[in-house]
Amino acid sequence: MNPSRCTGLDLVKWLAMITMVADHLRFIWPTADWLFVIGRIAFPLFCLGIAANVARSAAGQVFTAANGRYLGWMLAFSLLSEWPYHALDVGTGTLSIMPTLTLGLLLAWGVHHRTQGMKWVGLAVLLVSLLATDVLMYGWLGVLLPSAFLLALRGGWGTWLVPGFVAVAANLSNRWLRDHPAAPFTLMTLGAALLSARLGVSVLQGRYPMHVWRVGRWGYWFYPLHLVAIKLLAH
Repeated sequence: MNPSRCTGLDLVKWLAMITMVADHLRFIWPTADWLFVIGRIAFPLFCLGIAANVARSAAGQVFTAANGRYLGWMLAFSLLSEWPYHALDVGTGTLSIMPTLTLGLLLAWGVHHRTQGMKWVGLAVLLVSLLATDVLMYGWLGVLLPSAFLLALRGGWGTWLVPGFVAVAANLSNRWLRDHPAAPFTLMTLGAALLSARLGVSVLQGRYPMHVWRVGRWGYWFYPLHLVAIKLLAH
């Protein structure tokens, strides 16, 4: 599959942003634990968006102006997002989600383009992710998730289970979930992570009679700015 710019891709990004905001609304309503479950849909959908974007590029053509801009924006907002993220006092001890997604993009490029240089880049990214797994949100498995989606898009509908189970494993970087594997809340959380892959692939590959508002570069700004807004509303 080589998805072109389509309504399905924009819908995936909108769903990712909506579920992310729902998750972060817990900082305004701390007792609304169910928002955490909904929030487990967001990260896999962001990873699917990365995979779809990577799949659109011709294999072997990694050094393009478009890819340079893509990586530049990801790196820039990896830096710009740290202060708003930590300003919420999340207490997780990890970086924001942006470094995980940026490393995931680089690894997906290595998987997709398969040039000798990108293979080494992919191996280096994987090594860094393993060494830095404790400070990366969702750990090294989170870095792996865009590549898992990329392979799923190549293999057809049934392989959504692969990124689904990677998403489940990545969520187990949360200590409370690991320590309470049989708790109903844990099962609901991991179930949402698993099914998010099926939901995302279905939305991406759907056919729609309408177009939705395109999620362009303003989407990069949305992440740190919504964190600032929630911080202000929470006090």
